[in-house]
Amino acid sequence: MESKRQQKFAGVIQQDLATIFQREGNNYLPNTMVTITKVRVTPDLAIARIFLSFFNSTNNQLALQTIKLHSSEIRYKLGARIKDQVRIIPQLEFFIDDTSEYVERMDKIFDKISKEERQKDVEE
Repeated sequence: MESKRQQKFAGVIQQDLATIFQREGNNYLPNTMVTITKVRVTPDLAIARIFLSFFNSTNNQLALQTIKLHSSEIRYKLGARIKDQVRIIPQLEFFIDDTSEYVERMDKIFDKISKEERQKDVEE
């Protein structure tokens, strides 16, 4: 369970990183929109786990690797934005948020189940 402090700090990081990706994301990933879906912060506020979603990207793993390569530059830019609010600029760990893919997969399963039920009703 995250404390209020962690949640507030995660919100600040999410907002500032969103601005960074909106303004300069094209430098890292041309023609790809990066969305920060979730930020989780450790209790000591030293590590921020950032979950990303990529739109208009053919290879999400490659996009994630590109972001990880630029993580020190992104952390520096984040630090410039939040330096007056925190003592320590957190280490950034990036992950792919596969929630939308999971939802899509579940929708397909439910559609398949409902079609099978309709076929059974028609046969009876």
